[in-house]
Amino acid sequence: MSQEKSISEVSTYSKDTPIGRPDTDGRAAVFVPSPTFDTGNNANIRLGAGIVGFGNPDGTLTVYFESNRFDESSLHKWENKARKAYDRMVAGAPTVSKAKINASMLEQVGIIDGMGIHLKQPEALEQWLQRANALDTGPAGPITLWKTK
Repeated sequence: MSQEKSISEVSTYSKDTPIGRPDTDGRAAVFVPSPTFDTGNNANIRLGAGIVGFGNPDGTLTVYFESNRFDESSLHKWENKARKAYDRMVAGAPTVSKAKINASMLEQVGIIDGMGIHLKQPEALEQWLQRANALDTGPAGPITLWKTK
């Protein structure tokens, strides 16, 4: 028989989190690690990474991330890391920079789509970048546009 879960053990994502892999230019969520983030089990998501993703029907999150492991100059800025992860996600490109994570491990701070990034909680992103000693890589404001209609 399966064990019963208490309500405190159940984790799911926000009602604002897009569900299912977006099509090209579709909406996805932007995340930063929450205080319960398990660095041991998620060692590939390095400090300062751009993390984007979507909700799954089982309450977990599928995330794509870019940590700029190889110090590519075009990926110095955080928004370029998030964009690279987003492009990989919408293309369904094979990558090791992908994970299925318990929703309690991440906090949604905004939305990314084919037009840009809209941060609803820029202060949470600042804290994430501060932990990485990478405040200089942060966006200039809560909205980053790379394409206009």
